Amino acid sequence: MSRLSPARVTALRVTTAARERDAFVGEVLDGQLSRGSLSPEDRAFARTLSLGVATTWGTLDEAIDKYLHTPNDIKADVRDALRISVYEILFLHKEDHAAVDQGVELVRSVTPKAAGLANAVLRKISTGRANFPYGNPKTDMAAFARLYGFPQWITRELVDLYGHAGAEEFMKASNLPAPLFIAVNAIRAKDADVIADFATEGIELTPVHFGGAALNGCYRAPSTAVATNTARDLFAKGAILVSDAAAQAVAQLTLPAAKPSSMLEIGSGRGTKTILLQSGAQRRWGSQVALTCVDSFDFKAKLLESRASTYGVQLDQVISADARNLSGQLGTKQFDAVFVDAPCSGLGTLRRHPEIRWKLTRDKVGSLSNRGFALLSEAARYVAPGGQLTYSTCTITREENELVIKEFLESKAGQGFGVLPTPSPGISNYYFKPALVSNGCDAHFAARLKHL
Repeated sequence: MSRLSPARVTALRVTTAARERDAFVGEVLDGQLSRGSLSPEDRAFARTLSLGVATTWGTLDEAIDKYLHTPNDIKADVRDALRISVYEILFLHKEDHAAVDQGVELVRSVTPKAAGLANAVLRKISTGRANFPYGNPKTDMAAFARLYGFPQWITRELVDLYGHAGAEEFMKASNLPAPLFIAVNAIRAKDADVIADFATEGIELTPVHFGGAALNGCYRAPSTAVATNTARDLFAKGAILVSDAAAQAVAQLTLPAAKPSSMLEIGSGRGTKTILLQSGAQRRWGSQVALTCVDSFDFKAKLLESRASTYGVQLDQVISADARNLSGQLGTKQFDAVFVDAPCSGLGTLRRHPEIRWKLTRDKVGSLSNRGFALLSEAARYVAPGGQLTYSTCTITREENELVIKEFLESKAGQGFGVLPTPSPGISNYYFKPALVSNGCDAHFAARLKHL
């Protein structure tokens, strides 16, 4: 009988599968847990290990490589197993014998002949863990980055943006589980009914506020809420969806003061904000808006149409095209409101996709910034005089956010546009930029522009 704990075996399967498929760990994990028969304690520990390794794997590799002749001394599957035990040693502070012994067995399960090497490496890391993060995080940027499992270049960006204390708060919050926020779809349900339905199972929904004002239809819920029979029924009916509070706020800010006769959404993806937009329109004006959606991927367009049917969302047109050149699809058509949900580095959503920090490069941020500017410039062509243009990301870099807006306003494409004030608690009179804090929403960005 194997000495290995089921949770560690599951975590290794998840870690290896995510690496081989280049997939998000959270998605692989949910699939593994849904098929397994782990105890609640083992399920929780497997989740902690899987997400923890995804969050800190660059730091874990650095620790492992310190005790190898070269990084190529071990194969990828052995490294997967070592990462799990090193995470336990450095970040969970597990007892030496438990983490090391289980780590050796985990390596033995994938490559028996590597067990001796694993034992040597893990014992050295365990012996030296009192020195982790191998420097003073108050004065040493590399040690500061290691302490929270971040790449150094992102840590420097955060310090430049927020200062040392603000960067530390951001990194701490990014390493915690994301809160659960639920949106009530006003097309299919009333808030009071949804609240009452959850109450029958002892689940309380808490209204969410931004800057003292309620975010209509947005509720904080305990993480257990999605596993209830009530939630399953409401999802099936299209009455609720899961969406971060900041994303819900962006959708509401995108709706202009007066009901638009037509609206264009660029970057509709799988349709979450599409649903939020039409739910918001139904809630505010009693009916949906004439909405055209654009995304560059055909499969996302098909998924959008399927979800729209479930949630009762009306779509005038769904276009699969590169939104940097829409003249062939839209011609000279103009819209009262245009929304650009731009592709971005996703640094504001690290709690949900922790591996982003290790896959992202500085050069990629620059290319995403250029793409955002191109999308915004093309979108501006389709804003009717007096209409509203909204630009949004789910990241925190100035290069992808404020500097894109600045470049646009200074460009030929941006002539005739001005920035509209946007309510944002304690941050800016012009941009929506909620801070990432423990138990709060993700860090999104939105700017509203008016075609004067």
